[in-house]
Amino acid sequence: MQPKRVQQKSPYVTRVAAAAASALVLAVGAPVALTALAQDAAGPVGGERLASPDVQVAPLAGAPALPKALSGRSWLVADAQTGEVLAARNAHLQLPPASTLKMLFADTVLPKFDRALEHRVVPAELAGLGTGSSLVGVKENLPYRVEDLWRGVFLSSGNDAVHVLAHMNGGIPQTVAEMQARAGTLQARDTKVVSPDGYDMDGQVSSAYDLTLFARAGLRNADFRSYCGTRTAHFPGGLDKLTGQRTSFDIANTDRLLGTYPGLIGVKNGYTTNAGATFTGAAERGGRTLLVTVMHPEAQGKVYEEAASLLDWGFAAAGKVQPVGRLVDDLGAPAASAPTSSPAPSQGTSAAPSAGAEAEADSQLPPWSRPPVISGDGPGLAPAVWTAAVLGTALAVWATARAADRRRTVRAAGAAAAAPQARPGATALGGPGRRRLTRRARALLRPARTRRPRAPR
Repeated sequence: MQPKRVQQKSPYVTRVAAAAASALVLAVGAPVALTALAQDAAGPVGGERLASPDVQVAPLAGAPALPKALSGRSWLVADAQTGEVLAARNAHLQLPPASTLKMLFADTVLPKFDRALEHRVVPAELAGLGTGSSLVGVKENLPYRVEDLWRGVFLSSGNDAVHVLAHMNGGIPQTVAEMQARAGTLQARDTKVVSPDGYDMDGQVSSAYDLTLFARAGLRNADFRSYCGTRTAHFPGGLDKLTGQRTSFDIANTDRLLGTYPGLIGVKNGYTTNAGATFTGAAERGGRTLLVTVMHPEAQGKVYEEAASLLDWGFAAAGKVQPVGRLVDDLGAPAASAPTSSPAPSQGTSAAPSAGAEAEADSQLPPWSRPPVISGDGPGLAPAVWTAAVLGTALAVWATARAADRRRTVRAAGAAAAAPQARPGATALGGPGRRRLTRRARALLRPARTRRPRAPR
């Protein structure tokens, strides 16, 4: 008995199919994957010096001295526009972030909902809040506008407002997963998200470097910038028992530098027993915007003092120091200055802002924080379009290779048929095998001929 012959694929087709599969992988995640590989080869994100536990600064002639007695375990000051890190200490040290993690939460969820959308809070959305959580005072079974909830997040650092928005976004686990993914596109590799509100949880960490990335990305969104810079606001209360009317009360931003430090824009402070004090701020002076992050100084109140002193130093050191690192670019599409889509609401919706309104909101942002152009002077290829183009090219190459392989097979069969000495039973021209194939082909064509409609007489 002749051994059964196993049909083997053409090596050329195999190679091209592998190339097509590789192209598909690249199309789906090329920017993130390639950048991660490059960073693994190059060292710490943003530069080798940023991983040092020692103070990193490169002064030029006339540069001012850094502030004395900086007690923060980790800190960083950077130029928001250029991304240059002017000075840092232990910038990648992983520490509990406390409520400064809410910047990543806002950067992830804020673009999804129209600020005028109303949502009725159900009891389940306020369950599971950590003991001792900071609260703005959200009441169950009452409607709240999204913009009021975000004021509760930024001004009062309200974990109750965070939980309501997270449930609107699909739940706590989904929001945590989306935050982690967003940290990935920001190249914030020191961050591990466990809870969306920053409450102390085992394994939840971030770094001064990553928190600065979150602030820089968030400030590109006009709503984010507005909320984090709001000093006071009215927040909806419960129902008055006598009149049945909705009450309200005043809330104030817990950021102590807002309104006291000249040019301060925001962005977020935090404190827990485990994390100590954390703070990320942005300030503008003379057309220059600086970002500063301080984590876990020796005393809670010192976080503001040390942040202010680093901002003062940064403005004075402009042009007088060499950068010791840089803030890396956002690999994902930055959040627009107004929501681009709103999930189906539970209690009514309002129309999404028009393109003109979005453009007007963008114009209110400083040049460095406006949504960047992806390529050249035009909008460039969106990630989805780019992915489709690469995938289409890969499939076209694969199809071409298959067609070429089939043509080679046909030519080989023709050459075998033309061979003068064909074995009995072979499929060479005129052989029994050939006749059998001919009869089989005629048999297959016969039913098709019988089904062919006759012309009318």
